[in-house]
Parts: sequence; C-alpha cells; structure tokens
Amino acid sequence: MADTPPPREPEYVGFWKRFLAFLIDSLVFSLIFSPVMIALYGGGYFDRLNAELAALLVSSGDPNADALRMLEVLGRRDSALMALGDIRVQIGIVVATILFWRFRGATPGKMLVKAKIVTAEGLAQPSTGRLIGRFFAYMVSIIPAFLGFLWIGIDKRKQGWHDKLAGTVVIRSSGD
Repeated sequence: MADTPPPREPEYVGFWKRFLAFLIDSLVFSLIFSPVMIALYGGGYFDRLNAELAALLVSSGDPNADALRMLEVLGRRDSALMALGDIRVQIGIVVATILFWRFRGATPGKMLVKAKIVTAEGLAQPSTGRLIGRFFAYMVSIIPAFLGFLWIGIDKRKQGWHDKLAGTVVIRSSGD
C-alpha cells in the first residue's frame, strides 16, 4: 500500500489581501447603493452629503463651536450623513453581504483576491446561521479600535476575532 501524503495545509489569506478585498467591496457596495440612496433621499443627496462632510471637516479653532456645528449638521432631519444609518440601507448591506458569502463563498472583493470563507474545521461551506453570526461578530472586531481585524496579521491561521467566534477561516480559493 502506497504512503499517502498528509493533507496539505490550506493557504490562509492575510491582513493586506483582506483589507484590499474590503476596499473593493466598499467601492462595489457604494456603486450599488448610490441609486438606492438617490431613490430614498432625492437627487440632491450627494450634494448634501458633500456639503455636510465639508462642514464637519472644517475647524474654527474653537472646539465648542465645532462640536455645536457637528451636532447641528448631524441632528437635522434631512442629514445625508445620518441617512447612511437608515435601517433600510443597513439591512440591504447585511443581506447582500450574507447572500454573497452564502452563494459565492465570498464578497466581490474576496473573489477578486481569490479568497473564500470556509469553516475552520473541515474547510466546508459555512451554514447560513454561521455566516449571520460571523457578520454580527464584526462588532467584536470593530469596537476595541479595530483590534479584531488587526489580529488577522498576527494569527497563525489569519483569523480575525469575528472568524474565531464564527468558526471560520479565509483561504485562497482555487479560482472556481
């Protein structure tokens, strides 16, 4: 009987490739959700958004006046910046992300960098429940100054905290 070589360790995808995938995903989702934002908030939405961002980035030198200006801009009922937190928009992002993970194993950015999400044990397609948990576990990676994402750079399996909580890893895909 011939000796079978041990199974090869998968190639885990590290921080920088995953960060590039995030940037690509941000661009793709922005392009997809731009018409949605215009439909929900009117044709001048991006003009208002740019004006609000400009107002927030300018400093008068007086921290109290700057804080009041920020509160005034963000407190308006028609704030374009606060519209990004609209529950309809947030649900759209969550659903789109999980659907990509479920049916493609990756978001568009991960597909472009040839990466996919699999279970940490068995390297199988994660269940929908596990993927939903993974999405919401992002909060654990985000809240302490994004440390859960930076962890990818030092972990031997390149797992972020959200991966560890969900029992997933991101590996190099064969390009299928």
